[in-house]
Amino acid sequence: MKEHKVQLRVRYSETDQMGVVYHGSYVPYFEIGRVEWLRNKGISYKELEESGIALPIVSMHLNYKKPARYDDLLTVITKFKSQSSVKVEFDCEIRNENDELLTTAHFILVFVDVKLGKPVVPPKHILELFNELE
Repeated sequence: MKEHKVQLRVRYSETDQMGVVYHGSYVPYFEIGRVEWLRNKGISYKELEESGIALPIVSMHLNYKKPARYDDLLTVITKFKSQSSVKVEFDCEIRNENDELLTTAHFILVFVDVKLGKPVVPPKHILELFNELE
């Protein structure tokens, strides 16, 4: 399955004085979504890093449609879009309890050899997963 959903509740510290989620709080929400997407596919981000491979964001685009608010239960939806060579792309969205679309995002991440600081082809088992999804 190309898509994975995870729920989280907005904490007070993630909001401004009006109880609206601060724009910078969305990036960690989407990170939770990507890490859980990987975990759901049997890929531990921790183990990936321990093997010497990181997966930094090289491009992100967020579109805020409606505000999330303090104590809202949010659903972060992460969808695999594509993989080519050393990069992987995800389309993501956040919805509230009423299934209203609040935020959309597009991320491009690159597999990087931590020691060399250079892009690297993903491990074979990850490539096989991506090939099954395309």
